Amino acid sequence: MIKQNLIIFYVTDQKAAMLFYKSILDSDPSLDVPGMTEFKIGSDSRLGLMPLAGAKKLLSEEWFPMGSKAFPMAELYLSVDNAEGYLDRAIKGGATLIQKVENRDWGDRAGYCLDPDGHVLAFAEAL
Repeated sequence: MIKQNLIIFYVTDQKAAMLFYKSILDSDPSLDVPGMTEFKIGSDSRLGLMPLAGAKKLLSEEWFPMGSKAFPMAELYLSVDNAEGYLDRAIKGGATLIQKVENRDWGDRAGYCLDPDGHVLAFAEAL
């Protein structure tokens, strides 16, 4: 049984990524030490931000042939109360808009953007 989820994004600049997520999540990190920043995102989940250099050291260079930002390789789908507000805050913080918030056929209103390191972020609210 999984007790807690930790999603880790490899980032090019830990401090910049921390400030970006602090702004869009409107909360302080629960952990912020050299090599890892974490934010609580819900009761059972956390978002980790690990410097790409640390990930390369941990996993070895061979797993990163294209470096970072080659193409999106992860999506963080966040269920929130105000999808437009979160998406707007992300864009103002440096994210790139992919799609505005709109009704989706799976029952959510969701909008998409890329964070400064190229990870896909989705902000969704139930219809």
